[in-house]
Amino acid sequence: MGTQGGWKTLASRYIVQSPYLRLRSDSIELPGGYRIEEYYVRESRGFAIIFALTPEENVVLVRQYRHGIGQTMLELPAGMIEPDEEPAVCAARELAEETGYVGEAPEPQHAATFVSDATGSTSRFHLYLVRDARPLLAQRLDAAEDISVELATLPELRRFVQDGTIDAGYSVAAVYFMLDRLGLL
Repeated sequence: MGTQGGWKTLASRYIVQSPYLRLRSDSIELPGGYRIEEYYVRESRGFAIIFALTPEENVVLVRQYRHGIGQTMLELPAGMIEPDEEPAVCAARELAEETGYVGEAPEPQHAATFVSDATGSTSRFHLYLVRDARPLLAQRLDAAEDISVELATLPELRRFVQDGTIDAGYSVAAVYFMLDRLGLL
């Protein structure tokens, strides 16, 4: 089927194919001949994460329940990229839907792209900066979303990632990256 990095894929089959999850089971042969019969890979189009700054330089955050971990979490707004959707379009859409905030520029500014879980997923997350974000729209939440919007000053945001108030890995990475990019570390 194919060889990458010395790992040979002998067979693949899909265990789950739904709008929310696509899980593949691969049979792998490693360079030394060792075989793994069930190496699971979650396939994904990835997601966009948004670092939105208001004119007052507050950062837009969302607080929502995350069923996988069973906790309510404080995070940067983020969402899955839809089929045939560009990451920048996803970023603008998710910011508006989850928070009602819209940036002044017509399109969010791409800051970076990161691999989210190289061991078990094809997913990448695309980080976008939105400046002059203002609450111009009503939230348009999905049926499974219950999101409250919060604002944090840049010093509060730094404290939130340092003390674990914000502890989702992608949000922590995005916050530190953006604070560095903005010269605030």
